[in-house]
Amino acid sequence: MSDLILFWHRRDLRISDNLGLSTAAEKSNRVVGLFCLDPGILDGDEIAPARVTYMMGCLKELQSSYQQLGSQLLIIRGEPQKAIPQLATALKAKAVFWNLDVEPYAKQRDRQVREALSEQGIETENFWDQLLHAPGEILTKSSDLPYKVYTPFWRSWNSQAKPGVAQEINQLNGLSKAAIKTAEQAGAIALPSAQDLGYQWDSPLLVAPGETAAKEKLAEFCDRTIYCYDEERNFPYIDGTSQLSAALKFGAIGIRTVWQATLEVAQNCRSDEAKSGVTTWQKELAWREFYQHCMFFFPELAQGAYRDEFKDFPWENDETKFKAWCEGKTGYPIVDAAMRQLNETGWMHNRCRMIVASFLTKDLIIDWRWGEKYFLQKLYDGDLSSNNGGWQWSASSGMDPKPLRIFNPASQAAKFDQDGEYIRQWVGEISSLDSEYLVTGKIPPLERAGTDYPEPIVDHKVQQRKFKALYQQQKA
Repeated sequence: MSDLILFWHRRDLRISDNLGLSTAAEKSNRVVGLFCLDPGILDGDEIAPARVTYMMGCLKELQSSYQQLGSQLLIIRGEPQKAIPQLATALKAKAVFWNLDVEPYAKQRDRQVREALSEQGIETENFWDQLLHAPGEILTKSSDLPYKVYTPFWRSWNSQAKPGVAQEINQLNGLSKAAIKTAEQAGAIALPSAQDLGYQWDSPLLVAPGETAAKEKLAEFCDRTIYCYDEERNFPYIDGTSQLSAALKFGAIGIRTVWQATLEVAQNCRSDEAKSGVTTWQKELAWREFYQHCMFFFPELAQGAYRDEFKDFPWENDETKFKAWCEGKTGYPIVDAAMRQLNETGWMHNRCRMIVASFLTKDLIIDWRWGEKYFLQKLYDGDLSSNNGGWQWSASSGMDPKPLRIFNPASQAAKFDQDGEYIRQWVGEISSLDSEYLVTGKIPPLERAGTDYPEPIVDHKVQQRKFKALYQQQKA
């Protein structure tokens, strides 16, 4: 029997700290990587060109890493349930290993691939790699059910021991030249670029793709930024976040590696402020896992609201106002700055994500799913679970014990961009105006006359009252 194991990469585009790949290497001296360009994902309408560009960059480095270890990363294109069994059968693979995912599409796809491989007599083995705690490990003590509220989830999650970094891989044996030719006949192709796939992104990415850049960014963050994270993370004009969201989404870095780094940093803290920074960032990692657990146990979240009162909410859904929001032309400077940052860079600061989401749902009274989809069409770190969780939190439709939150754009700007630095950077036509005008959005006619900046498209106070009335009506 063949000793070949194919390792199917998906959201784990790295060699180190890869639980499934490490296990495959322990079980066989012949392991070959595999990535499937899935039309079920790539041909969808929620794909950001920046995200595809980042993914392809990760794959390019991963392919090089396999070569350095003595093996190969094969690229195939097609429906996974057909293309993977076809390749595995042609290569006479003993097994196909992969790491699991929480998303509804991934769960269905994996089941189909598993069944198809089983029909060919090919073994499969799966692992939970992208989470510190797999779904089912963090449950309520009273009823053994998944948590629906973050704070008790965090307490339970934080109290449990975390797994160590997966065993390092130093060498792999790959395919012979003849076997490579067989793989090509079975569908293996050269790694295409994002442009080859029809996705054009010409702007620089916030963080370069790949495992090397992700590790460097983690080291840089832990060297200085994490100690001030609790204080600086909310200010969009400060480089105060880890910027590891895309690396975690695509698994360019292992979550156990990340957690281990926080533990090492915590040991070096010399002040309460520094300790608070580390703990706050650890809580953000827990938020990421909370949303993934929610998506696993409540897959209906991917389609609509969690709260009943929002399942038939009377959204106004004005397409003209939505277009203005998308383009950063609402007349609310902090909102417009954030949307322009998103459109130009493929990324948006998290504080600003909350501001623009609240504005879309509570000021424009537009269905949060419109915004959720637009974010996935633009974000290079777009992740279904986190994006959905954040939008439902902002819309008041999700798992939040205090659901009715309305952000005042001017108050948010005054608190987190008091001198208008962030606004000046992204809304160039008003960058020369006094900070007071930028923060409040109340630009006198004379000052506005010298710009082409739009008037506010809605009145925040009026819209706030309207939303609250609709909300109470739905609850009644």
